Amino acid sequence: MNDIRPLKQKLRAESKLYRNELSSNEKAELDSKISDRLFNTWQYKSCEVLLTYVSTEIEVDTRGIISRALADGKRVAVPRCIDNTRLMDFYFIKDFDDLEGGYMGVLEPVPEKCEKMTDFSKGLCIVPALMFDLYGYRLGYGKGYYDRFLSNFCGETLGICYNRCVREKLPHGKFDKCVERIITQSRIITVKNAKGGSAK
Repeated sequence: MNDIRPLKQKLRAESKLYRNELSSNEKAELDSKISDRLFNTWQYKSCEVLLTYVSTEIEVDTRGIISRALADGKRVAVPRCIDNTRLMDFYFIKDFDDLEGGYMGVLEPVPEKCEKMTDFSKGLCIVPALMFDLYGYRLGYGKGYYDRFLSNFCGETLGICYNRCVREKLPHGKFDKCVERIITQSRIITVKNAKGGSAK
C-alpha cells in the first residue's frame, strides 16, 4: 500500500506558500467574493444553525461570516479542541467576546460562557481545508479533527477555498470525509460522492 503522507505534506506546503504570498488586499478581495457567494446560497439562507471555524491568517476569513450570521439571527457554533484527544466540541457563541486563544493559537469558545451544542442532526457546517478536490475530499492540517467530527454530523457540509487550492483529485485515506459543496471566489462546486461521483 502506497504511503500518501509525503504527497499530502508536499501539497500542504504548496497551499501554505500560495496563501502566504497573497497580499492583504488580494486576500480581502478573494475572501469577500467567497463570503458573498456563501450568503446567496439556499443552504446559508435556510439554515438556523451555522457551524464554523474561526479563521487564522492564511485561511479564508470566517470572522465576517460569523458577524453576518449573528446579525441574520442564526445560531453560530464554533469548535473547541478537547485536551489530549483529536476530538472537538462545538459551542454556541453570541459575539467574539465568547472566544479565547486555544489549540495552536486558534480562537475557541470559552465553555463557561457558552452553551454546548448537542444536536448534530441539522445545520450547515463550514469546513476548513488547505485544499479541496472536485469529489469533495479535503486536505487539512493532518490532525483529523474534522474527519472525526463529520463522521457523526448529519447536516449540510460546505467547504470554502481559493480557486488555486482546488485540484481535480487529492490523495485520501479511508477515514477522510468529503464535503457536499465547495465555494471559491468564482464558482460553487457541487459534488456527489467520492466513489464515481461527479462535480459540476
